[in-house]
Amino acid sequence: MPNLPDVVLWSIPAFVLLTVVEIVSYRLHPDEDAAGYATKDAVTSVSMGLGSIAFDFLWKIPIVAIYTAVYELTPARVPLLWWTVPLMLLAQDFFYYWSHWGHHVVRILWACHVVHHSSRKFNFTTALRQPWTSLTVWPFHLPLIACGVHPAALAFCSSANLVYQFWVHTERVGTLPRPFEYVLNTPSHHRVHHASQGGYLDRNFGGILIVWDRLFGSFAAETERPVYGLTKNIETYNPLRVATHEYAAIARDVRAAATWRERAGRVFGGPGWQPRPAEPAVTGQARETAA
Repeated sequence: MPNLPDVVLWSIPAFVLLTVVEIVSYRLHPDEDAAGYATKDAVTSVSMGLGSIAFDFLWKIPIVAIYTAVYELTPARVPLLWWTVPLMLLAQDFFYYWSHWGHHVVRILWACHVVHHSSRKFNFTTALRQPWTSLTVWPFHLPLIACGVHPAALAFCSSANLVYQFWVHTERVGTLPRPFEYVLNTPSHHRVHHASQGGYLDRNFGGILIVWDRLFGSFAAETERPVYGLTKNIETYNPLRVATHEYAAIARDVRAAATWRERAGRVFGGPGWQPRPAEPAVTGQARETAA
């Protein structure tokens, strides 16, 4: 078992410190155009973060079992060396990109990820607004295990990716020098990702690197001030409802669906999927008229 640090645990003091600094900065230098902080929203975000820790502990039991089984079955082994760790981080970030993309374009996956986008604020507490149903993430990283990456090494890389993304959830940082903006996920890029405007939707999925978005055509630069939240916002600060509202919406749509094709579309189509309108039946009189 690789002896790797728990980077999330060690980063908690930095999370708290940066959040306090950001709150104080808004008090000392208010920005009327920025979304800023709202007490109820921030409390909900922190509550979602604490809840995700508890639920992730439960989800890890079957995930670790699957990863361990695959790791034992594959003959490949990636050693934990000074030069393999950066390569594993790079590979994990690549698969994170596709996981993030998938959780935006498949509705049942979006039901998990929508939690993170449900705030109309954008600050460091927004980074803590994490889902309670992250069981849908593990299949995207299974290729790394099959290639010989130890499950503990994957957990370390995933945690490092998550910790990196904390600092990009802020409006207090503008744009960085061009080389950084071209390669890395930055606050500017991630503000676009959290925006609800049409031109910003489903853009900038990168975790640490933004080059994946540039390569695969999902990049958008920040050109206008983002409007945060969902295209149809939820009016609740109840953590349980925040965590489950899209699953409830899917269940309602499936119950109301007229066909199995529509039911499948409501679950596995995009978040905005709608069935095609039925073509009107052509009556005998209409056929005669057309003739």
